[in-house]
Amino acid sequence: MLTPEEWGAVRLSLSVALRSVVFGLPPAVLAAWLLARGRFPGRALLDALVHLPLVMPPVVVGWLLLVTFGVRGPVGALLNDLFGIRLVFTTAGAALATAVMSFPLIVRAVRLSLDAVDPGLEAAARSLGAGPIDRFVTVTLPLIAPGILSGAITAFAAGLGEFGAVITFVSNIPGETQTLPLAIYSATQTAGGEATAARLAAISFALAIAGLLLADLAGRRLAILIGRAPR
Repeated sequence: MLTPEEWGAVRLSLSVALRSVVFGLPPAVLAAWLLARGRFPGRALLDALVHLPLVMPPVVVGWLLLVTFGVRGPVGALLNDLFGIRLVFTTAGAALATAVMSFPLIVRAVRLSLDAVDPGLEAAARSLGAGPIDRFVTVTLPLIAPGILSGAITAFAAGLGEFGAVITFVSNIPGETQTLPLAIYSATQTAGGEATAARLAAISFALAIAGLLLADLAGRRLAILIGRAPR
């Protein structure tokens, strides 16, 4: 059985991961579309920037967020002075850090789906007078829906385990920013906390496995519904 504090960390992790996917999904789809279909100077640089969180240490990502969105940072100071929004050391900041780290996962999944779309279908819609937005909404979006769903669920599962960027940007505040990985870390630093760490680690493992299985199952089922055989 988990204590109320431990359940709080689990609920906070679920909330942070969900918020990170909700806010990160639209720009991730846009970035994937630009990388898959766009032809413009700097495309390779954009591709590198999008995937940078995959290869950079999470602590570095968290530090960059702290420098940018801290109360004295260029963006953070503006948000705080004009709108009273403070991201550092808050749950919203934890969601932002998690969204940045999981962003490339959604982009890669959506981009792979876009690459698999038959260009002839979009060309046929264009010949019938459909504009770019109409083609995307009525033709492209339904076809890449399995990739979007799979990427979103995978990013959600990955967000549950994000540690480095979160602790660097928003610290480890119980009830505010202490997600499941941070609670496990705190338990390992506490005398006699081995049992707590083991319980929380088991929950983290179960959630990760469930998320990966659900991502695969949802992608396959949706692909069947729209008439695309899953690979």
